[in-house]
Amino acid sequence: MTGRDRVRRNRRPAGARTRRDPPVAGRTRTRRSDDDSVQARSGRLILPSALTLLALCAALTAMRFADADRVDLAMLLLVGAAILDGLDGRVARMMDASSKMGAELDSLADGINFGVVPAVMVYSILLRDESDLDQSIGWGLALVYCSAIILRLARFNTLLDDDEAPAYTKDFFVGVPAPAAAVMVLLPIGLGEQFGSGWWTGPVFVGCWLVFVALLAVSRVPTLSFKSAKLRPRAVAPVLIVVAAAAALLFTFPYALMVLLVGAYLAHIPFAWRMQRWVSSRPEYWDYSSRARRLQRRDDRRAEVADGTRRRVIPVRKSSARLRLRRPERTPD
Repeated sequence: MTGRDRVRRNRRPAGARTRRDPPVAGRTRTRRSDDDSVQARSGRLILPSALTLLALCAALTAMRFADADRVDLAMLLLVGAAILDGLDGRVARMMDASSKMGAELDSLADGINFGVVPAVMVYSILLRDESDLDQSIGWGLALVYCSAIILRLARFNTLLDDDEAPAYTKDFFVGVPAPAAAVMVLLPIGLGEQFGSGWWTGPVFVGCWLVFVALLAVSRVPTLSFKSAKLRPRAVAPVLIVVAAAAALLFTFPYALMVLLVGAYLAHIPFAWRMQRWVSSRPEYWDYSSRARRLQRRDDRRAEVADGTRRRVIPVRKSSARLRLRRPERTPD
């Protein structure tokens, strides 16, 4: 073998490593850190999905207890499912663990928790002991409610993918959201537990109420989204007082609290519709925050009063003469 052949045999490509060459420290550290980040993200993905599955199991167990006439425990489990459903999304955003699978799982669980389970509970508790005709009609109306909730969730998922929607749309829901609809549809049960049997537990009212809530769910009536609401510092004390009163009612008269919450939610819909109509007709305020839009509406009302196009409502105050009050007179020194 000549010297040229020996050199050609021992030649190796540029950058190639031999067995004796040590590994590159930076490359190994980068690969190891990438593997650790993937494992950490996989671990974070488990918690939000676990909360969603816990909510699903609680709602299905509530349906079982409703069939066994254990109404209080069934309602408690369904409220727990609603709380867990509200936590899973927030936990996913806080832990940066949002995923496509988690979103699909949450949507499917919402369809069962707030569509199927409340309808079956209403049928099992209020309509199962009625006549055969009333049972058949009631079951059909329960199916209407379930279908409305599924359609409402499908529309909600399509609206999430709309990147061209104005910024103000995040402050409103299109129609009544599924958790609120579930609480509303259970109102006849709450009335029956609080006040006993009456026309509010009859098949006519229950059937009409099922249809009414279903229409609210699939309608385009705007309702406020409290996710983007911000509490001002001076409103902390009144809100805490309201929370304390609600807690007192929760532990003493829970069904009365339920009736009050449903009434307050229905009462806020005209105000939400008015707010959404105001901002939709003014594109220049679409990207403003909700507080900035509220201040602008106040300034517009004051401007209309100053121009004479709006009537100013002045509160009626009794004069001091009608109250028989006298100003204190100064006595001369």
